[in-house]
Amino acid sequence: MEIFVRLLVGFTMVGIGAFFVLRTAVVYDFFGSLPSAEKYLGGGGTRLAYKLIGILICLIGFIWAFNLWEAFLQATIGQLFPAPDPAEQYTP
Repeated sequence: MEIFVRLLVGFTMVGIGAFFVLRTAVVYDFFGSLPSAEKYLGGGGTRLAYKLIGILICLIGFIWAFNLWEAFLQATIGQLFPAPDPAEQYTP
């Protein structure tokens, strides 16, 4: 049952992210302009920001659906925080 819920939530997130990317005008009309996006991304920055948010939601949805959190974190920031070696654990 857990895998079903994980897949359902993950693919729902992918669908929402795809909606953000494919129907940016609808999202823009609903949420409005983002002043910081317009300032830092230039003209049309709000639409670009909504597309980037949609891509990020899709990525998180796939990671959630296929339970790849550990692999993703190990591949991205794992070098900064290496896993402790069990042989070197502190014993009082």
